[in-house]
Amino acid sequence: MSSSLIKNKPQVTGSSANESLDFEVRSLDTICVNESKQYHPWWHNLKYLAAGMLLGIIFIKAEIVSWYRIQEMFRLQSFHMYGVIGSAVITGVVSVWLIKRFRIRTIYGEPIVFHPKKFNKGQIYGGLLFGAGWALTGACPGPLFAQIGTGATVVAIVVLSAVAGTWTYGFLRERLPH
Repeated sequence: MSSSLIKNKPQVTGSSANESLDFEVRSLDTICVNESKQYHPWWHNLKYLAAGMLLGIIFIKAEIVSWYRIQEMFRLQSFHMYGVIGSAVITGVVSVWLIKRFRIRTIYGEPIVFHPKKFNKGQIYGGLLFGAGWALTGACPGPLFAQIGTGATVVAIVVLSAVAGTWTYGFLRERLPH
């Protein structure tokens, strides 16, 4: 763990100190903050594979992964994709409200905690870059593998580009303003 990630933080010792420090670093990335403390055999992950395959089939049948549908959206020629995205946003808002309102826990009984996120201008730049890539390639990261599954093997270049971009960000992360 690099000390440049945490600036002006006092060093503390002990297991709770490591957990606090670990939380601080992970919260910078806003990922793995609610990571489960329970460990399961590797085959428990097969349920995520099955869910991903089912979601891919739904994406294909609903034409969400269609390059033509995505181009229609960016050219403001069709409401189809805006309807899908809008319904996903509404579903997300209602789900978060229900989780907070009724203090819903995970299937294993662990609490679900929402942490406040700090805004920075990098989110604007990242969103613009993401949108430009989405418009140019006709694919966002979610349905890339579904597109490959439909036989659009040229999308493998987009997958490799996404991996290269992720690696580049990871390499430059400490030098970027956050």
